[in-house]
Amino acid sequence: MVTRQDCITLDERDGLAEYRHKFTLPEGEIYLDGNSLGAMPSHLPARIQEVVVKEWGNGLIRSWNDAGWIHVPKRISAKVARLIGANADEVTVADSTSVNLYKALATAARLNPDRKVILTELDNFPTDLYIAQGIAELFGLEIRYVESTPEAVLAALDDSICLTMLTHVNYRTGAIYPMAEITAKAHQVGALIVWDLAHSAGAVEVDLNAAEVDLAVGCGYKYLNGGPGAPSFIYVAKRHHQQMRQPLSGWHGHAKPFEFVLDYQPADGMDRMQCGTPPLISMLGLDAALDVFDGVDMHDLRIKSMALCDLFIKLVDEKLSEYDFGLASPRDSAVRGSQVSLTHKQGYAIVQALIARGITGDFRMPNILRFGFTPLYVRYVDVYDTVQAIAEIMVKDEWNQAQFLTKKAVT
Repeated sequence: MVTRQDCITLDERDGLAEYRHKFTLPEGEIYLDGNSLGAMPSHLPARIQEVVVKEWGNGLIRSWNDAGWIHVPKRISAKVARLIGANADEVTVADSTSVNLYKALATAARLNPDRKVILTELDNFPTDLYIAQGIAELFGLEIRYVESTPEAVLAALDDSICLTMLTHVNYRTGAIYPMAEITAKAHQVGALIVWDLAHSAGAVEVDLNAAEVDLAVGCGYKYLNGGPGAPSFIYVAKRHHQQMRQPLSGWHGHAKPFEFVLDYQPADGMDRMQCGTPPLISMLGLDAALDVFDGVDMHDLRIKSMALCDLFIKLVDEKLSEYDFGLASPRDSAVRGSQVSLTHKQGYAIVQALIARGITGDFRMPNILRFGFTPLYVRYVDVYDTVQAIAEIMVKDEWNQAQFLTKKAVT
């Protein structure tokens, strides 16, 4: 049996423990929802105040030059690229994940114009499916849905596929798709591939170049801690840069935006994946947030991530076996992201009871209790205390109250 002292000892030996102080967390809070919204880096408020008061308030429009605002996307892109196994000139930061996915899918469809099928899986994140449906309507493509297993995806890849769109880590279960294997099979049949890294970047080792990925997108406000609605990133392999054409031909993607000419001329490289004026305050927030990864080896981060999740599952087995919980996530840490999902018919109410105790996870339909383990600020003792709290909630039927059973707008 694992004891609380065992977990305290693990924290004392943790090589990443020093990074916890780089985040602001409410006193007594156990925050296990960084897979949905990352915690705030401690230095972020001062940086945002500087941006608002000094750069905008005093510098006004001069800050595009004097404070280097015009170069911010490139600066952030280099920070993101290191975390996803890409070159800095293959990434740009702009817009939301949904908008960047729209750009990526349209670009892939134009790169492979003789094919008419988008391949994806049924349990992909809904916004990805909605965006794909819009692209299919626009380009006259068919969407082919398969069961949510790597085997089903691999079996469905044939010479009718234009592009394959997959999320690397499943948002509900945390299961990881084998990126290199699926990408290789897609290329073997002449298809392109677009990966969504929303639940990977900043928590799971990703090497886009080694896997020879064509395009990818990812989120700035989950494990990258950029704040609610932070801009996202898009990756396009350099081999596609000369031919790539994205559909949102805005002025920041123009080769000479300040010449204000009549016709659109795309910029070189990833600059053409820009569209309109960047949301500078949130961009600069993400820029500052990414500094918490300075000195972090992604392999070390991944090792701790797997250890936290393994500990959680072990404790669930020890303490919750009599309460009808199921495990929706893979037991094998090698094919699981930085989250563990449990199932229970009263999942929503149990999560709400946990939140009332100062332990934040979240709920996903129909019965998923989802817990994200961000290695830079989650401790082993937090894992122990969370499972212990769930056990107490179940023993006392604490979840069975109107305040916990009534669903809120955001689950």
